Amino acid sequence: MKKLFRYLISVVFYLCFGSFLLLFHAIQWVCFYVLGYLAQKNAVEILNFFILKFLKILGTQIYFDQEQPLPTNRSIIFVANHQSTYEVPLIIWHLRKHHPKFISKKELGNGIPSVSFNLRHGGSLLIDRKCPEKAIKSIESFGKRLSKKKHSAVIFPEGTRSRNGKIKPFQKTGLLTLLEHMPDALVVPISIGNSWQFAKHNYFPMPLGVQLTMKLHPSLEIVPGENEKLFQTIEKTIELGVKALHQ
Repeated sequence: MKKLFRYLISVVFYLCFGSFLLLFHAIQWVCFYVLGYLAQKNAVEILNFFILKFLKILGTQIYFDQEQPLPTNRSIIFVANHQSTYEVPLIIWHLRKHHPKFISKKELGNGIPSVSFNLRHGGSLLIDRKCPEKAIKSIESFGKRLSKKKHSAVIFPEGTRSRNGKIKPFQKTGLLTLLEHMPDALVVPISIGNSWQFAKHNYFPMPLGVQLTMKLHPSLEIVPGENEKLFQTIEKTIELGVKALHQ
């Protein structure tokens, strides 16, 4: 009976989720082509606000833990572990004042209502992981653009999501490239807990009563010549944070 209920409530969730993706795809289109960047950004934020509310249908408890206020007048590099797609609405909504822009694989740029449109037109970066040299050049330009606009970057250095919540080794190239080309940015490590549970059955049926947590650690300054040391600090901070969230 409990398993049947999970299937039924998952259907209700996806009906709400899917209908809003379609609705806001149209809204984003109008905002972007008629009203401009800020209108499209606001539409994306409202969509992700509702996605977080729809997760409550599943009994999801959402915790956002930020230890200190962050400036809105400079770029920030948010570095997070990656467990499922449902940490993205947390980031977009709770960090909206910082104009977060994602580094994502190019395959996500097509076929997903609202999501693909925002990745293509909202200032994020789509990279081809099969062409690493081209991807690095794109990240360099991406970092310079964000620094100029005082927008922020979001990067998941594991490369692919963890299927069991355990941290995968961080890949250096993308993050080190951002650190090099956004030297005036703050760096904020983020530990995300229990998001992996949404994906453990390939997103259907959805689990009930997940405690989804996102913890922002204290910000770090970029020091010239010490990017390797900073990389290690970021990785260790996130790893320890995730372990603490899973205890």
